[in-house]
Amino acid sequence: MASDEEAIMNDAVKAKSVDPDEIANFEAMAEEWWDENGKFKPLHKFNPIRIGYVRDTVVAHFGLQTGDAVVKLKPFTGLKVLDIGCGGGLLSEPMARLGADVIAADASRKNIQIAALHAEKNGLDIDYRHTTAEELAASGEKFDVILNMEVIEHVADIEGFIEACATMLKPGGIMFVATLNRTAKSFAFAIVGAEYVLRWLPKGTHSWRKFLKPSEVARLVRGNDLTVKDIAGATYNPFEDRWHISKDLSINYLLAAAKPA
Repeated sequence: MASDEEAIMNDAVKAKSVDPDEIANFEAMAEEWWDENGKFKPLHKFNPIRIGYVRDTVVAHFGLQTGDAVVKLKPFTGLKVLDIGCGGGLLSEPMARLGADVIAADASRKNIQIAALHAEKNGLDIDYRHTTAEELAASGEKFDVILNMEVIEHVADIEGFIEACATMLKPGGIMFVATLNRTAKSFAFAIVGAEYVLRWLPKGTHSWRKFLKPSEVARLVRGNDLTVKDIAGATYNPFEDRWHISKDLSINYLLAAAKPA
């Protein structure tokens, strides 16, 4: 009989970027993706600023006119969006509601099943796929917008993963990378604080050594002929119990990179 790890590897799409230990970790929590008070509670709290940052940056990047009431409600109409490492679909669904044609991919079959079921229950048409960035890139698919959010710190082959994503970006398209900085402050807050003291996240959710400095992510995207358009920090205010976009990159940050037209 196959071991649990072998079963997970058989269930996950084989690719150099797929880390079986990371897949196993998220498979174990998959049922809780849409529980706002469950193990993904911190991500639910973080989600509004991710959505706002992506929306505002995409509108500005493509020069979308939002004066018309219909366009304002669905400014992403006509844009093809890839949410890579989509998990339970916490970003995929808002992108669909903004009018985008969304393809959402994850290496965990269980994540995809849960995400697809939730979207169906909410009447959203999202193309969920159990696949990887490498497989999608090999198929020749191209996207106007790629969301690479809280994923890069969980992949095994970062260079290959970013290369595959950059390949899929259309000329003039924009890719977002959100991740954690590798600093003493991020170790104290994101690992010790979030996982061990406050217990916002299960122990072992993150590995500090996999965190990437903004300069490292910028070098990766520039190495794939993308131009860094913006880098913003994300800061949590405990008194408001809310996240805000800020200039502080010491823990969480978001980077937007565009491919020349």
